[in-house]
Amino acid sequence: MDKQHMKFATKAIHAGQEPDPTTGAVMTPIYQTSTYWQASPGDHKGYEYSRGTNPTRKALEDCLAALENAKYGLAFSSGMGATDAVLRLLQPGDEVITGNDLYGGSYRIFTKVYAKYGIKFHFLDLSKPENILPHINDKTKLIWIETPTNPTMRIIDIEGVAKISKAHKLILAVDNTFASPYLQNPMDQGADIVMHSVTKYIGGHSDVVMGALLVNDDQLYKELWFVYNACGATPGPQDAFLVLRGIKTLHLRMKAHCENGEKVAQYLKNHPKIDKIYWPGFEDHPNHDIAKKQMRGFGGMVSITLKDADLAETFRVASSFKVFTLAESLGGVESLINHPVSMTHGSIPKEEREKVGVTDNLLRLSVGVEDIDDLLADLEQALA
Repeated sequence: MDKQHMKFATKAIHAGQEPDPTTGAVMTPIYQTSTYWQASPGDHKGYEYSRGTNPTRKALEDCLAALENAKYGLAFSSGMGATDAVLRLLQPGDEVITGNDLYGGSYRIFTKVYAKYGIKFHFLDLSKPENILPHINDKTKLIWIETPTNPTMRIIDIEGVAKISKAHKLILAVDNTFASPYLQNPMDQGADIVMHSVTKYIGGHSDVVMGALLVNDDQLYKELWFVYNACGATPGPQDAFLVLRGIKTLHLRMKAHCENGEKVAQYLKNHPKIDKIYWPGFEDHPNHDIAKKQMRGFGGMVSITLKDADLAETFRVASSFKVFTLAESLGGVESLINHPVSMTHGSIPKEEREKVGVTDNLLRLSVGVEDIDDLLADLEQALA
């Protein structure tokens, strides 16, 4: 069956993968090689050197592309490596429009690495696509969005932003890490590039660091592949194998993440120790209607602020969990709790992060797939 006509669960298990022609192995082999035999100079089977191409990685890239309904996939050694490759499409003097509620690592690479090369970044409230319009000029080249955002789960209208990007001939890149391709496919809504921190839901087991870019446009793919090969932020075959293995249960895991995430959010919504709760499944969540339109579920990420809690009390609560693990990252089968101000968003200046609600008393939950009764009991005891 053509991968374009497969349903998601079938793609997750089969796309990009065939039995090994040499042995009949059902699982894609780990091609642990740096180089490839050539019958004569230039006469090879499409593989020359593993920085550029590797059969295990190629199988993964084809699978990821299928999951995002894209033509091409590129796997990177981290999500930041993938982000870096997109930014390398720019020239000094170019301008980028992005959100003011952003993963701290993205903010850091924008402001600390690329800004010094003369690239200007506009950090905007993107709750309405039209907020972009006053900031577009002849130097604008890229719009970079996350939705849901990290960590306050803001929802951005991908289709609305895509209409603006196309009208002004801009590249639209969407960080789809929080939703995963199971819940949302930005390419179908007009994005030019989809980025994933594959480390998170796609890998799903907290044992791999990896990133990916998915594209449809032939020329854009060629430009990104040049950066990918020339700069070398490509992952090894063992990591590619592990992610292929993780993807096979992505649809099952995401169903469980969504179910547990909803129950945790509902439990916390009226909890006396909680001040604010951020989860896009609530009808009163900003842009809930957009989330309902462009997502197939609301995911397993929930953020909360603790009522009347200073930094010391927030640390005490964060350190009191028994089932949730206090750690950076998200999207694994195990539940994690994160304190963004001191962990994932520490690189964002205090005044900037507080404008968008990333305060000292905010905690971000990555709700895993454990038994929901144990998760709720853990929340109850930690918040007591």
